[in-house]
Amino acid sequence: MAKDVMIRLVDVTKQFSGAADLAVDGLSLEVGRGEFVTLVGPSGCGKTTTLKMINRIIEPTSGSILIDGRNSLASPAHELRRSIGYVIQQIGLFPHRTIAQNIATVPMLLGWEQPRIDGRVAELADTVGLEEEMLARYPAELSGGQQQRVGVARALAADPPILLADEPFGAVDPIVRTRLQQEFRDLQERLGKTVVFVTHDVDEAIFLGDRIAVLNVGGILEQYDTPENILANPANEFVESFLGGERGLKRLGLLPVTGAELKWGPFVDVSASPAVARATLEEHDVDWLGLLDGTRLLGWVDGSLLDGRSLVDHEPRPFLVTLSSDSSLRTALDAVVTGHARVAVVVDDGVYRGMLDLESIAEEITE
Repeated sequence: MAKDVMIRLVDVTKQFSGAADLAVDGLSLEVGRGEFVTLVGPSGCGKTTTLKMINRIIEPTSGSILIDGRNSLASPAHELRRSIGYVIQQIGLFPHRTIAQNIATVPMLLGWEQPRIDGRVAELADTVGLEEEMLARYPAELSGGQQQRVGVARALAADPPILLADEPFGAVDPIVRTRLQQEFRDLQERLGKTVVFVTHDVDEAIFLGDRIAVLNVGGILEQYDTPENILANPANEFVESFLGGERGLKRLGLLPVTGAELKWGPFVDVSASPAVARATLEEHDVDWLGLLDGTRLLGWVDGSLLDGRSLVDHEPRPFLVTLSSDSSLRTALDAVVTGHARVAVVVDDGVYRGMLDLESIAEEITE
C-alpha cells in the first residue's frame, strides 16, 4: 500500500443480523493522508455504516479496513477510537459538563496533566472560534452552531490524524450551516487532517470534498472522483440523476475565475486622451468606461458623460462588485447578470487583472 494512503477499505461488507439485504456490499476505496473525502448517496446507501466501521463502532462482516497501513482489528477498539476524532449531527455533548470539560474529554481519558489539558482547550477554543468566556458555560446555554463548534473541538482535542464526521451540520439553519462548512474546510486545510465526511447534501459534498464517493443503496460504490470530474463526467445514469440539475453551474462553483480567459475590456488609463476614450467605447460597443491609474483600478464612468474633457476631471464610480483571482466562476456569473456593466471585474489588492463577460463564462460551462 502506498505510504500516502491513510484509510483503505478492501472489499468491506456489512450485513446486519436478521436483515435480508446487505448494508454495504464489497466496498473498496482509499483515502489519502490529509485528504477530505465526502460520502454521499440516498438513504440506505451505507454512508453512516461505513463511517462507523472505520472506527469500529460497527464491525464489518467481511473484508478489511487498514488505518495508516495497519489492520484496524489489530488493536482494541477503544484505543483505535482515541486516535480518530468523531463528529456527529446530534453533537452528543455531556449536558452536565462545562464546555471546557466537554472539549477535554479524550485528553482526560488519556491521562494528560491538567496544565496540558487547559492549554489544549484554550488553543482549540481559539481554533474553532469559541470565545474564552464560553468555556465555563454548559451546552444548553449555547446556540446550535456554537455547540457544533464544541463538537469539532472535542473531536480534535487529542490531535488525531483522522477526523470522521456524520452529517455534522444537518441540524443548524442554512446561514449557520454555510458558515460552518467554510470554517470546517479552512480548518482541515490548516491542520492537514484526513477527513471522511458523510452528507446527504450534494452541494455540501461538492463544496467540501477533495474527492466524492457516490454510494448507491446497499453500499455500492458508483463513482469515486474529484467533484469537478464527477460533475463533468458522471459515471452512469444513477450518478447523473443523484447530482440533479444545474451540473454546469455547480461545476462553475469549483473553478476559479483564472480558469477562464480574462479579457482586458473597455479599460483605459486615466491619462488617456478623450479621443482614445471615445474609440475604446466604440470598439467595445458599451456605454461605460473603466479607468485605471497604472495597474490600479479607479472605477468606471458613464460614457454618455464624456464630453471631451480630460478623464482626470471625471469622478469614477466604484464597481459594486469586484472579484479576486480565487473567486469562483459561479460568483463571476452572478456578478455578470446582476451588475450594470454586465461584466465581472477581477482585482487583486487593488490591481486590475481583467474581466469576464457572459460569453467567456459560457465557454467554461460547455467545455
